[in-house]
Amino acid sequence: MYKKIALATLLFFSFSSLHADYTLKEGKRIKSKIDRMPKGKVADMKKIPQDPAFYAKQIKPFSKSKQKKLDKEFNKKYFKPWSLTKLDIPKKDFGWEIRFVTKKPIYKAKGKVIPSYVYNKWIRNAQMNKVDSKKYKAITIRRTNVKALPTSTAFYRDPRRVGEGFPFDYNQNSALHINVPLYISHYSKDKRWAFVRASYAFGWIKITDLALVNNDFIKKFKNGNYAMTIKDNLRLYNDKNKPTSIVKLGALFPISKDEQSYLMAKRNFKGQARIHKVKVEGPKLIAKKPLPFTAENVAMLAKEFYGEPYGWGGSYECRDCSATTRDFLGAFGIFLRRNSSKQAKDGKSVYIKGLKKRAKKKKIIKEAEPFRSLLHVPGHIVLYLGEYKGEPVIMHTYWGIRKNDGTKLITGRTIITTTEPGKERREIREGSKLINTLKTIVNF
Repeated sequence: MYKKIALATLLFFSFSSLHADYTLKEGKRIKSKIDRMPKGKVADMKKIPQDPAFYAKQIKPFSKSKQKKLDKEFNKKYFKPWSLTKLDIPKKDFGWEIRFVTKKPIYKAKGKVIPSYVYNKWIRNAQMNKVDSKKYKAITIRRTNVKALPTSTAFYRDPRRVGEGFPFDYNQNSALHINVPLYISHYSKDKRWAFVRASYAFGWIKITDLALVNNDFIKKFKNGNYAMTIKDNLRLYNDKNKPTSIVKLGALFPISKDEQSYLMAKRNFKGQARIHKVKVEGPKLIAKKPLPFTAENVAMLAKEFYGEPYGWGGSYECRDCSATTRDFLGAFGIFLRRNSSKQAKDGKSVYIKGLKKRAKKKKIIKEAEPFRSLLHVPGHIVLYLGEYKGEPVIMHTYWGIRKNDGTKLITGRTIITTTEPGKERREIREGSKLINTLKTIVNF
């Protein structure tokens, strides 16, 4: 018992008294137009328990050896960009953005077509003939968006069509936490963007959001002793008490040698990375990785995601379905890639496609592990929480439920439901219900 208390104290100890260059504090996400989107409700959100702690009692703890093995693999994949000598992006994934903007019309948010001379300028700015001309190593110095093309301009498919338009900005490829290792392939023609490969995503990020690293920096930063933020929407402040970045749950920080502060990168006037120390103000904001897979910890973490607005590709400082699963499991040492189709292949698959509804539910309850199994359907991925009255229960960042007329009942946030959200509504399309489309259980 004493050892457990000591471990918990180590995990959640606040280092607020330590002098450091930066301070990590509790904060709030700045509200935006994403918060004004519709947030429809279904019966599940009232009839089944909405507190993750209710389901956490059903977990089966990892063995220490298995979790250690998973975490070792996580670290290997996280730091892989620093060992690359050339881009290793599959051919089928490479260049999708150019095909996307040239094959069909793209639009602004209000429905105006973006002319070819505009997107051709973006393509020329990308200089894709310069791939692997730099081969630099770098690191993110704040949370940053990853763009499909080197521009801040959003582009959409026809906003008049169901399921297109805001918030589905196809230039928003992903978002990266602070302290993410990068491989820089090359720069844009205007020198404002770098084409990077990170551990779980690739694309264009602003040069002002990264810093170049050398071997000495890598040696000090990659120290094998890491912590991860376990509370969402934190804020990082500099020594002048000025906020410099939002820090979402799931950001990795190396633990310093003194075990009383954390490390982060800052960009100097030459664009090079320098290591600075971070102190943490307040309890339970960050924990040594991997976080023990206990009922208390899974409930605490899951609650941080609950209710967050749906943010396509990590836009508006929010998450989409795959970012939620990635950041939740990352704290426990499980590495996931960027999108749902990739994540479906990151664990051990159990196929449930073709089963009838009742058989599929039984299979999920029998084969899936609460809080460490995912359920996948093309285009969407969810976290399995456990069973309630014979129904499998999931937590997912869900845009909406398809209706018979082709429109959607927009839920637009992270919710807890059964695998049939909206089943009480006659207008919900039976064939589009999750239980009828789920194809795979992904176990870890």
